[in-house]
Amino acid sequence: MNSTSPRRRFARATVAGIALTGLLSACGGSGDGDASASGPVTLPFWGWANGQEAVVKAFNASHKGIQLKYTKVTDQLTMQKQLTNAVKAGNGPCLVQNTAEYVTSWVSQDALADITKYVEPSKDKFNAGSWAAGQVQGKVYGVPTSSAPAFTIYRTDVFAEYGLKAPTTWDEFIAAGKTLAKHGVKITNYAGEDPSTLEVLAMQAGAHWYGIDGNSWKVNFQDEGTLKAAKVIQEIVDNDLNSTLSFADYAAVQRNYDNGGTATRQISTWQMAGMVQNFTKSFGKWALSPWPTFAGEAAKTPAGTNQSGGLTLVTKQCKNQRQAAEAALWMSTDTGAVKTMASPTTGNGVMPALADSDTYVGEAISDKLLGANYEPAQQIVKNSLNTVTTDWTFGPDWTAMFTEMQAGWAKVVNKDQKVTDLLAHMQEWTVNDLKSRGISVEG
Repeated sequence: MNSTSPRRRFARATVAGIALTGLLSACGGSGDGDASASGPVTLPFWGWANGQEAVVKAFNASHKGIQLKYTKVTDQLTMQKQLTNAVKAGNGPCLVQNTAEYVTSWVSQDALADITKYVEPSKDKFNAGSWAAGQVQGKVYGVPTSSAPAFTIYRTDVFAEYGLKAPTTWDEFIAAGKTLAKHGVKITNYAGEDPSTLEVLAMQAGAHWYGIDGNSWKVNFQDEGTLKAAKVIQEIVDNDLNSTLSFADYAAVQRNYDNGGTATRQISTWQMAGMVQNFTKSFGKWALSPWPTFAGEAAKTPAGTNQSGGLTLVTKQCKNQRQAAEAALWMSTDTGAVKTMASPTTGNGVMPALADSDTYVGEAISDKLLGANYEPAQQIVKNSLNTVTTDWTFGPDWTAMFTEMQAGWAKVVNKDQKVTDLLAHMQEWTVNDLKSRGISVEG
């Protein structure tokens, strides 16, 4: 990733906000531990990504003094809920898979350990943007595991059958959706529980839901960029161009893509793994194209909820923070572990967070899925890393905000309210939520 990664900007903005508002005062305990005094240290590790069990097995086989005890959580959102409960009960894990948008929230809850002194010597092994993802106020709370290039994947046979080319703009995307709809095919899927679609389109359009203004956080869910994104989504929903399949029935979603019921997805490399592992009919019929642009604008890809980089976080409750940091570094840098996670067959298809991550593109996408389109797809992935949004800030109550947005997004997908109604609600709700936390805010 280049040095203007969204995660670098995220870190800068977060640091400024915290310094000015006095939001955070958490710091990790010593947690050094001593494996030699009482035998191997056992570290509970929670995650949801495919491939982690194999990585844990390899780690345990090569480390006599540290052993990982892995628990697989259902998904990312379930993780946030379970971790909240565990932190309150005082029985949380030592290591936690997570993504960049949740770091500020967890630090504000005093849930994470400052592991700077343990991991700082390994900083140069990672690309600068991914490294910044785990930082708040100059302290490191997690080791980066992945970058997340963003692009479109589409069914070449379906598009060819109806005389369509891969859409380059959102206007073309909607037009193609209208053509496909005449033949009973949806161009995209909006799961009612996942408002990240709104987030990433707003981000791409230049929106700023959270920002820093003087000594306060500034909240704006109704700026020009957000309304531009809302218009695209509303037109797709109003014209019934989208499927409404919930990822709660993951197999049904994948069957729908495999059977040609939905013809495109805006995704990153890691989401391709589920396609590879669940498809039976459409291998070789998929291709990649760049993330659609807004008309007249240059290429710009988001780095939001589904596209933000991954991290292995170390919790403050962990009694062996040094060993936990060591384990996290190994999982992100060991060649075998990185290849396992990068592969959509053995792992989660994630692009590594390493300084030389471009060299893993071939590992992170599937020739089985893409067939003859595998070679050109690699360049599309590499190009997307150079057009990532660089000015987005995740707010201090992101977890709570996103949970609130989920309920409203379901109403949007079900046509019970407009996108603009949801945005008006989120504006008022978020300002009030921050004030209730004692955080200076305007909006």
